[in-house]
Amino acid sequence: MAANLYTLQSSNVRRTWLLFVVFFLVVGALGYAISMYYGDPTFLIGAIIFSIVYSFISYYSSASIALGLARAKEIQKADNPMLWNIVENLAITAGLPMPKLYITPELQINAFATGRDPQHAAVAVTAGALQRLDKDELQGVIAHELSHVGNRDILVSTVAAVLAGIISLIADIFLRSLFFGGMFGGRSRGGNNGEAQEIFFIAAIVLSILAPIGTMLIQLAISRRRESLADASGVLLTRYPEGLISALRKIQLDTTPMQTAKDSTAHLWLDTPFKGKGASWWHTLFATHPPIEARIKALQQISG
Repeated sequence: MAANLYTLQSSNVRRTWLLFVVFFLVVGALGYAISMYYGDPTFLIGAIIFSIVYSFISYYSSASIALGLARAKEIQKADNPMLWNIVENLAITAGLPMPKLYITPELQINAFATGRDPQHAAVAVTAGALQRLDKDELQGVIAHELSHVGNRDILVSTVAAVLAGIISLIADIFLRSLFFGGMFGGRSRGGNNGEAQEIFFIAAIVLSILAPIGTMLIQLAISRRRESLADASGVLLTRYPEGLISALRKIQLDTTPMQTAKDSTAHLWLDTPFKGKGASWWHTLFATHPPIEARIKALQQISG
């Protein structure tokens, strides 16, 4: 376990660059197929330029985007001294800079960390967590999130969230263009190359459907591994597994829906935000988090 903790930072940096490579390949393939279908390279050129610009945005502004989607508001020590002191003390123990602290208005018990590195990190806690967790439980949750910061999970997970969103957006634009193109005059066939365009049409449709699913599966694989490791790292930080175990049990029983739950950012949260009326068979099938019972069992083994 210790070796994994020490090597995870560099591993996550490599994963981030791999995500960017995969992102450019997927966008390039999708843009090429769509451009060949319409017989116009404009879409490919536009998709590549947009992808480059958006990649820079995702690296430097992904935290702000994730916090904005969660309607999180930054607080200072005077706004919630108890929460501030918990975060500050645990950050000192972990050898991390004090992250920016946010509260979201959601009543579900949950939290997430975001940012490109420990110097630009942010931790967001829901109002529900503050209302329904005691101090030990809240410490367990915060330690879990600070472990994401220390392990550099926040970089790869936040970038994955933003890149997944843009791939879904490009695919959605193309599928909508097919609908409106069919309504308002069809597509350009570019001379006598109709058969080739039909092939690219099929390829573009397939990529438009599979690309968002593929990026979601990448998010799922990243999230499941990092959550289990952050549980263990958080316990090493607090030396009190019972705090996080108790918090997870409350989270397990919590069915409060999250109003701002998004597929693109679901993997950022401590546990899946899709609960109660916000849950569906799709979110159950492609769960971004390991089962809470499995997480509790692993923590109980650590506690002896």
